[in-house]
Amino acid sequence: MVYHFYTNSGVRARRKLAILRFSARGTSASHLSSRASVFPISAFRRPSRWARIFPIAFFSFSKSQTFRISLKLLLTGICGFVGSTLAREIRKQHPSWDLIGIDNFCRAGSELNRTLIEKELQIEFYRGDIRSQSDIDALPAADFVIDCAANPTVLAGVDGKTSARQLVEHNLLGTVNLLDYCARHSAGFILLSTSRVYSIAGLTSFETVLKQSSDSDAPLGVPFDRYTPSNPESYPQGFSDNGIEETFSCEPPSSLYGTTKTASELLALEYGSMNEFPVWINRCSVMGGAGQFAHPAQGIFGFWIHSFRESRPVKYIGFDGLGHQVRDGFHPRDLLPILEKQIAEPAASTKPRITNLGGGLKNSASLAELTAWCKSRFPSSKTEIPAPETKPEVRKFDLPWYVSDNSRAKKAWGWTPQTSLPELCEEIAKFAEENPDWLAMTK
Repeated sequence: MVYHFYTNSGVRARRKLAILRFSARGTSASHLSSRASVFPISAFRRPSRWARIFPIAFFSFSKSQTFRISLKLLLTGICGFVGSTLAREIRKQHPSWDLIGIDNFCRAGSELNRTLIEKELQIEFYRGDIRSQSDIDALPAADFVIDCAANPTVLAGVDGKTSARQLVEHNLLGTVNLLDYCARHSAGFILLSTSRVYSIAGLTSFETVLKQSSDSDAPLGVPFDRYTPSNPESYPQGFSDNGIEETFSCEPPSSLYGTTKTASELLALEYGSMNEFPVWINRCSVMGGAGQFAHPAQGIFGFWIHSFRESRPVKYIGFDGLGHQVRDGFHPRDLLPILEKQIAEPAASTKPRITNLGGGLKNSASLAELTAWCKSRFPSSKTEIPAPETKPEVRKFDLPWYVSDNSRAKKAWGWTPQTSLPELCEEIAKFAEENPDWLAMTK
């Protein structure tokens, strides 16, 4: 008897669909036919479910013997919060996948994850910098690159503290080096981009009103106390009551961070088209969870919760000074279901290459609502937020309301966030109780 095993063979066959024919009498890879055929994906009307779902599958010949085709992934920024969370989830869901990781430990606290990556998860780790071509050249070939590395501050170049040049080198030059790697090894490329690519002018042009309630009907289980969009006639293109769509303008200014990510997106799509490797771009909104190296410019949910747990001072910045600005959030482990599908998707797919990923309206909160949740969760906290004495200054890149519209992700990929915002915040709170000096350790 002859079985047919379908898989996206990726690197070595220019993302064509390989049909590997082997006999049921075989019990190891040595019995694999040396005349495996390769056909274009278009040759099959209904490819095997394995090709549509996972680029890895198992055929058991007996209880103790299994034939396997494996997958090798390169994760950049693997010791950061998103990279390490994804690595842990991939190991849990796909223990046979080969993982390679690279990190330069530029983010304070990221070195704490090295033991997790090398010892616990048994990942092939390289200490290196994606800005360095020689560091990238030293990496082994992979089937797919998941780019989790970034310098994510929107204040670079305007706050007098952070280097605009360093941000551009991290976010743009690093991407170019990774794209050259993908072209050289015929590897697919997944960019974890950002919702910060969208135009500041558009995100501050629509009208808002203050929404307040006495019932605990906000997503965090506290009363609504937030800005909400009003007057649909003021909505720019790509904006709806559900949030920001992928068609929203990316015209600068959007911050150097946002613009370098927009440039990276365009370069990735061009490189992929020119060199015939698959490219997928996921524009992520705020992510959070236990173990994040949070600070005010990134990881606001984590920073706020840890600050209340540690009774540290915090303050509202901008707008009315009362914390009514809104963000949505989701957990990075919820990325894996869509990444699995993007990896398995044929290179000739007509699915949209750019997708918003966020918590959506159901997983959004204002700082005032998050404060109410923190006060309830940590009733003995001494954190106080002073009322503004004068009208607060609105910083150049502050936004009154941002929520990602996930409609495209749901329609094209069947993706929605699985971790609710209350679950995400409770996970952070428990971690904060177990690590009482976390903010000082990762400052």
